[in-house]
Amino acid sequence: MKIVEEYNRDCSDLIAIKSAEYIGDYSIQIIFNDGIDRLVDFKSFLETSYHPSIRKYLDENKFKEFKIIDGNLNWNDYDLIFPIYDLYQGKIKKRMQ
Repeated sequence: MKIVEEYNRDCSDLIAIKSAEYIGDYSIQIIFNDGIDRLVDFKSFLETSYHPSIRKYLDENKFKEFKIIDGNLNWNDYDLIFPIYDLYQGKIKKRMQ
């Protein structure tokens, strides 16, 4: 038995970040390629994490250094990245303690 999955090579229907602007207090205004506009607050996520590689982004200067790579927000070469679905919903899930 052979199972074959075919994927649509046209990626134009995939959600991606078109632009992002740091607003202040760990919030980023994100505009997606479908026109949806979200203000995402990352502060509680950062403050409740115990992991040093995440907590270092409580340094606001480090946090503001994000880039859009492959349609997603990315900090320091994938050091910190969030699921695009969560960003699209405008909610960042808190990490398990």
